[in-house]
Amino acid sequence: MRAYLQIAVTSLKTALQELKVNKLRTLLSLLGVTIGIFCIVAVFTVLDSLEKNIKTSVASLGDDVLYIGKWPWMDEGGEYKWWEYWRRPVMTTRELTAIEQQSQTAGYATLCFTASEITAKQRDQEVSGISGYAVTQHFEKMQNFEIDEGRYLNAAELSGGKYVAVLGSEVYEELFPSNGDPLGQIINFDGRRYHVVGTLRKAGDNMAGFNFDRSIIYSYAAAASTTDVTSLNANVSLMVKAKESIAVEDLSSETEGILRAVRRVAPGEKNNFSINQLSQLTERLNTMFAMIDLVGLVIAFFSLLVGGFGIANIMFVSVKERTKIIGLKKAIGARPAVILSEFLLEAVILSLIGGLLGIVIVFLLSLVLTYLADFSVTLSIQNFLIGLSISSLVGILAGYIPARSAANLDPVVAIRSS
Repeated sequence: MRAYLQIAVTSLKTALQELKVNKLRTLLSLLGVTIGIFCIVAVFTVLDSLEKNIKTSVASLGDDVLYIGKWPWMDEGGEYKWWEYWRRPVMTTRELTAIEQQSQTAGYATLCFTASEITAKQRDQEVSGISGYAVTQHFEKMQNFEIDEGRYLNAAELSGGKYVAVLGSEVYEELFPSNGDPLGQIINFDGRRYHVVGTLRKAGDNMAGFNFDRSIIYSYAAAASTTDVTSLNANVSLMVKAKESIAVEDLSSETEGILRAVRRVAPGEKNNFSINQLSQLTERLNTMFAMIDLVGLVIAFFSLLVGGFGIANIMFVSVKERTKIIGLKKAIGARPAVILSEFLLEAVILSLIGGLLGIVIVFLLSLVLTYLADFSVTLSIQNFLIGLSISSLVGILAGYIPARSAANLDPVVAIRSS
């Protein structure tokens, strides 16, 4: 054990000496390993982080909510027939009432009319490109926003069509740049004056397509008084949340039956609406991640192949430069296995140095994405160990032939070499 430890220490010193003496040559030779390990660890890290963020988003929204409207999130088997989907009637209070009165599996149901590109004004301040979410009761029970200041809209305001609104964090900051108290203030949009009753905490986009930071939430009834929320161009979603302990499949089946009945869809005819779930997005994303994973691994394979040749080249040169030393070692009794182990460990250490460089680059990029791009990326211990393990394997495969050639040298011929 002590002998192998001594060999490892000697190999480490030799590898570092090789780096010190031939910096450029060694670094260029290690570049392939660095790029390969970077590709593998980066792909695994990004995909793991995406999966974690998606699971967090799904968990916060809940996978027990149906999003029903004209447009399917995915193609319904084949071509995405947008011209057919556009002609479908939008969701209205008629469908909402039917779900509330007839459903045995729904815990809550709500309508949301989305108005895009709203312009809001507050005195001399103006904000454009806002999303307006005109909703009925229970919308807050299906989405993961939080109130920062003030309160949310109450039942009387929502059902009575009162002109009151809750502002997203970005809308509040731009309409009230001096950080003044917005509560009770008047803002103008959609041709009406709205009282501000609350603001939202910063949340970012979610998987259901809502951007609450740059939004205004107000009453569906208020929107219906100024806008035709039943036109073919209206973007209206019916959201239905399952009761506790009710499977979303049961909710979907019952909801489909109720909507077909209220819309008088004849038996055998296709639905004139689409029932969407977050699980559809996660399944499609998992397929996409698998493709990205495969592409990353292919790139990494070729990079590691080039890196392996680079390390093999370093080791062949190292064997050539130290032929006399090898001959002397063998002449005084060093066994071939010791010589083999020494050069093999040196190749592994060089490969590990290249791999560590790749991992360090991934770590630095993860910090940039986390703190500057607002995308949480974590380099896990598992991915770190995968990178080191692959580096070691590349070192063993690339260094075996040079190490074996060193171990098989004839000591007399080696000592006499020039």
